[in-house]
Amino acid sequence: MALEFEKPLNAKTTNIPGMLVFDLPVHGDARGWFKENWQREKMRALGLPDLGPVQNNISFNAERGVTRGIHAEPWDKYISVACGSVFGAWVDLRPGDSFGEVYTCEIDPSRAVYVPRGVGNSFQALEDGTAYAYLVNAHWSAELKKTYTFVNLADPGLAIPWPIPLTECELSDADRAHPMLADALPMEPRRTLVTGCGGQLGRAVRAEAERRGLPGFDYCDIDTFDLSDPADYAEYDWSLYGAVINCGAYTAVDRAETGEGRKACWAANAAGPALMARTCAEHGITLVHVSSDYVFDGTASNHPEGEPLSPLSVYGQSKAAGDLAVTGCPRHYIVRSSWVIGDGNNFVKTMRRLSDRVADLADALERVTVVDDQLGRLTFADQMAAGILHLLGYRDGDVEPSEPAPHGTYNLTGSGAVRSWADIARAVFEAANGNGSAVAPVSTAEYYAGAEGPIAPRPAHSDLDLTKIAAVGFSPRDWEDELAEYMAAL
Repeated sequence: MALEFEKPLNAKTTNIPGMLVFDLPVHGDARGWFKENWQREKMRALGLPDLGPVQNNISFNAERGVTRGIHAEPWDKYISVACGSVFGAWVDLRPGDSFGEVYTCEIDPSRAVYVPRGVGNSFQALEDGTAYAYLVNAHWSAELKKTYTFVNLADPGLAIPWPIPLTECELSDADRAHPMLADALPMEPRRTLVTGCGGQLGRAVRAEAERRGLPGFDYCDIDTFDLSDPADYAEYDWSLYGAVINCGAYTAVDRAETGEGRKACWAANAAGPALMARTCAEHGITLVHVSSDYVFDGTASNHPEGEPLSPLSVYGQSKAAGDLAVTGCPRHYIVRSSWVIGDGNNFVKTMRRLSDRVADLADALERVTVVDDQLGRLTFADQMAAGILHLLGYRDGDVEPSEPAPHGTYNLTGSGAVRSWADIARAVFEAANGNGSAVAPVSTAEYYAGAEGPIAPRPAHSDLDLTKIAAVGFSPRDWEDELAEYMAAL
């Protein structure tokens, strides 16, 4: 095939989701030719994921007709030809609606193809002395090899139009023995590790993943994996993972103001996320890290994601440090929340118990004081879990991510009106026993007057702006609607 010179760089999509074909500008004269085979920034702008290659391989094919494949391996590939030309054929072997989709095209030095993990890859050399090159973004390991899957080159159901009949080609015995598509095993998605699985958010993520039937989710808590202990990282084969959702945190904000509490807080909220961010960066893993309204001083009435960090407390400072560490991971989501309510001890359950206690007392004048100068919205853990999966690219019916949101920081709380803690307490009391009048609003200073031990400063305003999360297609429910359902289920 004749090499086409001076094509503009462009990319086109294919019928296989996520697979891209690039036209490459090749500059030539009587001496030969030159091209930029892979150019990170230009190709990212055209839709190529930042694949982070760790290895460059070349397959030299001495004679025309050499045919290899169809192999689906657990890494992304960026394929090109250094000399000669090939006929390439790809089969989607990922579970889902596109399983079995076929795409074919010819590749010479002026064309390159990005092949997502789990798409079976094969080619036929069309010229003697063809050098077929590819970048991959994972190192080979014995564990990864166990996840390979294959399909037969000659499967009539695939109807691949090989230019040279396979009966005339050089094939390996292994390639001849691969199963037909009807018997091929879909490639398992990369696994997802959920840390802090015993907390309110960790439980919610697990419940949501199980409700959707998502495969490949692993769970751990502080008793089995301490994020701040470098030795614990050796227990995992990180090449198997595509995402980590870090739900673990130290949240005893007042205890964090003590000597021992400060150490534990910084270990869990800063040192641990820093180690995890480095690990994820080294292995091309997406890291989801949960942040807090406490990274702000609360002087602004509304907090967008880009507001400069200004924490007041030890807890807030440790969370801010963790956020900064996580930004060093190229593929990261920082999910910032406030006033989390889920399966576990929380403010709503405490207020419900107090409401019951007041209702049981003979003295109808019993009052419960709750602060009214801290303003925000509740964040229900089920909405956070759904939002995190949405950012990772899971849509209804997906068993692996397909449409991830742009990486970065996102606020994620319940939507609706901004209220005080006293307002919320009053709503809980009223729903539980019709005794909302028993809630007595007080200032934060009054509430903590005479308290024993250090008290952490709280941000006065915790209203997190939700414009950015809505722009990527996720709209959290109104927290007051969720509160009503939560109360009914208690």
